[in-house]
Amino acid sequence: MDGDGSQATSGSPNDTQHDPGKMFIGGLSWQTSPDSLRDYFSKFGEIRECMVMRDPTTKRSRGFGFVTFADAASVDKVLAQPRHELDSKTVRFLIYKLYRHALLPSS
Repeated sequence: MDGDGSQATSGSPNDTQHDPGKMFIGGLSWQTSPDSLRDYFSKFGEIRECMVMRDPTTKRSRGFGFVTFADAASVDKVLAQPRHELDSKTVRFLIYKLYRHALLPSS
């Protein structure tokens, strides 16, 4: 993990394997930290990885992040709850498989 709270990964979304436990989390408050994101989502299951994406220049949150659960069933638990509020903001989700598909060019 970098000192700014985000984690550096090599490669692009195109060359990573789909992880059924990975979720895109959007609509995050600028105050949301990786720790508060982890604290909130840990009630749905064990978290393997958690990151809030930050602007490399300003170090300010970009308003989205990723949570990867150890068990894909935890994703279903998150999705079963219709509304999630974190740091006074309603957050939205995409299962990483759908997010990744949206990034790939159509063939």
